[in-house]
Amino acid sequence: MTDDSPELRASDADRERVAEVLRDALAEGRLDMAEFEQRLDATYSARTYGELAPITRDLPVGGGSVAPEVSMTKEPAAAGDWAGRITGGEPSSTWAVAVMSGFQRKGRWTVPKRFTSFAFWGGGEIDLREADFADGEVVINCIAIMGGMQVIVPPGVEVVVRGLGIMGGFDHREEGVPGDPGAPRVVVTGFAFWGGVGVERKLTRAEKLRIKEERRQEKLERRQERDRDRERDRGVERGSGRKQLDASRRGHDDALHDLLGDDRSRERELQRERDRRDRRRDDPH
Repeated sequence: MTDDSPELRASDADRERVAEVLRDALAEGRLDMAEFEQRLDATYSARTYGELAPITRDLPVGGGSVAPEVSMTKEPAAAGDWAGRITGGEPSSTWAVAVMSGFQRKGRWTVPKRFTSFAFWGGGEIDLREADFADGEVVINCIAIMGGMQVIVPPGVEVVVRGLGIMGGFDHREEGVPGDPGAPRVVVTGFAFWGGVGVERKLTRAEKLRIKEERRQEKLERRQERDRDRERDRGVERGSGRKQLDASRRGHDDALHDLLGDDRSRERELQRERDRRDRRRDDPH
């Protein structure tokens, strides 16, 4: 994050970019949960770039060594993240083999146009959730003999399954789900004999943490709203109680006034009677 104009007001998009860096750092183990929550609270309460800058200054981007920057120049929002993941670059790996063992392809790697895997009395996992793609359509060719494989794709990717199973099978549950604009297309093909190839969609750990944090924030906001409602209701009840007390006091004062008025009337009547007796005594005629 640059400090050229620290007094400039930060936008929601700026805060969200910093929050994404924090989620990645939590997923990579660079922050513990307490540090993550403390920095995330500071992120969402920040109003300027100067307040956002220190939050991620000691954190790298994507495992690199450069601290993340929030751009001071407002640019149109990108259409999506997929354009940056279809790189057309050199693949990290084009094949995998497991014979009475297992293999994994996961994390940040570049999927080739065609990836071939073979498992005999073993299994493999091909995880595309954080992968880049050499082309807009990639083919995952799975051959499973008395073994199994699992292909994991992120949400938004279109999946087509064309494999053949003999005493085994391919998972077709993720077919028919339309892909996001610009997202790659994954074709799962191959052969399974006494084995199986599964296909499933999963969120990345960072995305799960983001959703969990959003839900935590929503719960916190709902709890704060309930607390405000209860406080408002208590205020209404206190106001009603004061009104009832005032009415009771007024009734008591009125009764006391009436009682005192009656006593004064009786006193005046007694005094007049004493005065009449005194006059008769002084004037016997």
